[in-house]
Amino acid sequence: MNPSASLVEHTDPAPIARDLPLIDLHRHLDGNVRLTTILDLARTYGLHLPANTVEGLRPYAQIQGVAASVMDFIARFELLKLICVDEDAAARIAEENIEDAAREGIDYIELRCSPAFMGERYGLDPTRVLAAVCRGVQAGMKRYPVQAQIIGIMSRHMGEESCWRELEAAIALMGEGVVGIDLAGDEANFPGTRFVKHFARARAAGLRITVHAGEAAGAWSVRQAIEELGAERIGHGVRAIEDPAVMQLLAERQIALEVCPTSNVQTQTVSSYDAHPLPQLLRAGLLVTINSDDPGISAIDLPHEYRVARDRLGLTAAELRAVQANALAAAFIDDATRAMLLAKAQSRKRSETLPPPA
Repeated sequence: MNPSASLVEHTDPAPIARDLPLIDLHRHLDGNVRLTTILDLARTYGLHLPANTVEGLRPYAQIQGVAASVMDFIARFELLKLICVDEDAAARIAEENIEDAAREGIDYIELRCSPAFMGERYGLDPTRVLAAVCRGVQAGMKRYPVQAQIIGIMSRHMGEESCWRELEAAIALMGEGVVGIDLAGDEANFPGTRFVKHFARARAAGLRITVHAGEAAGAWSVRQAIEELGAERIGHGVRAIEDPAVMQLLAERQIALEVCPTSNVQTQTVSSYDAHPLPQLLRAGLLVTINSDDPGISAIDLPHEYRVARDRLGLTAAELRAVQANALAAAFIDDATRAMLLAKAQSRKRSETLPPPA
């Protein structure tokens, strides 16, 4: 299976339990921009693109095979940043993410973005960009049966001052759908130790905490994210497999891992699907979840990742069900919302098994 194969309709259904909600906890909304939207916004704003058709644009926007590194993968965002000309463009991208989630059968999604990164090319204010994203998500939820919340990202490679501005934007918009904060970007060269004060401020404000760690850097980065930054979840975290003590820490504290199998292969965080440590992490008692990361760049969707987990990673039906339940447990939602999502899924399952009317 080619990890960069174009998104297509599958006759083979994904191994998803219908009586549990389908949840994506780790999706970058600016990594899920439709090629048709790039073309349309470029025409609207008079922007120059390297190609003027979907197929011509695909090699510039999507990973072909594997990237040279995580940062080479991130370079694919440059085309997406080109079309984030103003707040209306940001809102459109966010709203279309909700529509895409509905198409995939997702019940609840946590969309994340770095507003400084999104608006960097045109010098857009991070708070205004994030506010536009909030508006787009809210508009999408009015049209489609998907519950969504937003995680603000601090892009570590843009520097500590930029991260302060992104953090304050997230805090200012907590009442508009922002629920958490993340640290992403060049993990290897910008360690989390530089952002301890940022996360102290975030926790004091009441933001939930997830941190990209154990992707471009080793298991030590996961430990630092937990012990110094207060991470409740870890983005990726697959290199925790390198240190049994870190795995024990994750298991004892039940800190969820937001694992994204295809992205991990494309960034060469792991060498192949067959070598992916997700099964080992899950069988060691860790709270593993399956997520899509950047579907527009990887040319996948969330059901694709469940098929990968079954067909390439070798998860059993019971393990796939456990992963799906883990996402519900780890979501940044209250118990009432968790119960509502579960009741909705169970009602759906019952309705699907009812005999047709006589």
